[in-house]
Amino acid sequence: MVTCRLLKRRTLSTSVSCYKHQQKQQSLLGISSNTFPSTFDQRKTLESRLISCIDGCTQLPHLKLAHAHLLRTGLDQSSFLLAKLIRTLTNLDLPIESYAHHLFDQVLHPNPFLWTALIRLYSLRGPFSAALLLYSRMRRSQMPPLSFTFSALFKACGAEVDVQIGRQVHAQTISVGGFDSDLFVNNTMIDFYVKCECLDDARRVFDEMPQRDLISWTTMIVAYAKRGDMDVAGELFDGVVDKDMVVWTAMITGYAQNARPKEALGLFERMRKEGVETDEVTLVGAISACAQLGAVNYARGIQDVAKQAGLRCPLNVVVGSALIDMYAKCGSVEEAYRVFEGMKERNVFSYSAMIVGFAMHGQAERAIRLFTEMVSATAIKPNGVTFIGVLTACSHAGMVDEGRHYFEIMNNTYGVTPSADHYACMVDLLGRAGHIEEAHGLIRSMPTEPHGGVWGALLGACRIHGKPHIAEIAAHHLFKLEPNAIGNYVLLSNIYASAGRWGDVLRIRKLMRGKGLKKNPGCSWVESKDGIVHEFFAGDISHPKFHKIKEVLEELLKCLKRAGHLPKLNCVVYDVSDEEKEWLLKAHSEKLALAFGLLTTGPGSVIRIVKNLRICEDCHSVMRGASLVANREIVVRDNMRFHHFRAGVCSCGDFW
Repeated sequence: MVTCRLLKRRTLSTSVSCYKHQQKQQSLLGISSNTFPSTFDQRKTLESRLISCIDGCTQLPHLKLAHAHLLRTGLDQSSFLLAKLIRTLTNLDLPIESYAHHLFDQVLHPNPFLWTALIRLYSLRGPFSAALLLYSRMRRSQMPPLSFTFSALFKACGAEVDVQIGRQVHAQTISVGGFDSDLFVNNTMIDFYVKCECLDDARRVFDEMPQRDLISWTTMIVAYAKRGDMDVAGELFDGVVDKDMVVWTAMITGYAQNARPKEALGLFERMRKEGVETDEVTLVGAISACAQLGAVNYARGIQDVAKQAGLRCPLNVVVGSALIDMYAKCGSVEEAYRVFEGMKERNVFSYSAMIVGFAMHGQAERAIRLFTEMVSATAIKPNGVTFIGVLTACSHAGMVDEGRHYFEIMNNTYGVTPSADHYACMVDLLGRAGHIEEAHGLIRSMPTEPHGGVWGALLGACRIHGKPHIAEIAAHHLFKLEPNAIGNYVLLSNIYASAGRWGDVLRIRKLMRGKGLKKNPGCSWVESKDGIVHEFFAGDISHPKFHKIKEVLEELLKCLKRAGHLPKLNCVVYDVSDEEKEWLLKAHSEKLALAFGLLTTGPGSVIRIVKNLRICEDCHSVMRGASLVANREIVVRDNMRFHHFRAGVCSCGDFW
């Protein structure tokens, strides 16, 4: 009896609790449980209140309560209200597909808006095939589609990357009522073709559009930029009459991502002069361009723009992380660290940017110390980029045992599965340290197919340590993976030249000519004190100050010769006389950039040089000597790392 009373009391208590909860939910919705529409005006008033309530719902219980009121008040057949309900359900991060489909199936005569709401749900959340099947049912029921119906279908086809079905949907836009001239439909159609990498089809749709808006132009500009065709992207950009911030940003980012930093910064200047507002995406594009050029003075100006835009790095982790990367790539690792220290909020990207920055400057101990701080003093978990930085730091410092340790714990301790890029770092680490056979064995043990970066690291190590037989194995794979990458052919040719195998050198050069490949000329950039970036090519005599540059360089080389410097003639990979080799060494682009820096910057100022290729041993020796005889700090960034020359010593310890 006591047990029965307790059960009854508990049941009664539960019922009262549920009733109070329902009343509370109704109060939140602003709907009385006694609301029943008896006239047309009352029905419209209730519909209006329910629409407002549905729009404001952010939780599934509230939406179910709204659905219950539709059932109780006889509005459960209102396609318009149920479409609103399904659209709101779509925004919830919950598995509600079956519930939404149940709502739809309860309606005897769904209208196009209700059909489209459910099609849209499947196009955004999947399964994407369900959206297409639902459209087929819609057409069989002779229900006319809306423009939103087609935009949802194109989203589904784009998510599935199903070109054939998408083309059938394209045909439907023409056959069922002229939707091919609808701006909204055409924009989603262009986006679909772009996602499927059918850029020619996207361009045809764009060219045939009777009306275009900024979305149309921007989508095409971004598509061509991603393909690397910045000339066509530029033509489209010039055709936009009223350019907004998004269009400008698309072009600036495109130039930066396609290694055309000068054009990116030139366009950024135009954007600023025209008074167009900038956001963090614009600034990150300009910052990336500065990093490529090593333009530290311009970089400081970009940081001022960020402050003016209210995106100061202590407040914005995205811009702050980009500034860290920029200053590090411009040779100012201490300025990068000041930005890092000034950030109130840090995430894995800001930590990784700083670790990579220390690594590229050869400061392995600081990189590892920061990694240790990150994993022990914060709740931030390292990602793949973080370990790229740590392994690169070990590689540049010759820390083989430490590199092996971090490569092992990245998966075992932190759950980061090594990618081909991590294997490339390990191959580089082992190869630089002379463990060529071990590096080759590591490649053979990879669980995934090695990419060009992995074999390229092995080929580069063979160049350092003179291993032509393993170099041939690496080059064989590279010629298959990257048949038009000129650097691989040049590197193998140089390895043969160092070994005195001139017949093989001629064979590789003949192979290059047969493929129509031309060697990338050595190019260096140096920033003058007024912030202008000057470009020099190997053997370049086109600079207006060339004669003075030549005089400064000749005087510097004479001073170095008196101090005991001898040209490293083995750096010339041509079978020519020693006199010709010495002349060719003088014409290297980084030497011309150094002479220009000495000519145009004041005593005590840092000379920063960026080179597109690896610095040769002779230029490295000249830079080291110049830092002593000219009493200047010289920072050189080649395509591998940074070299800081001070008082006749390089930060790399001659290990690069």
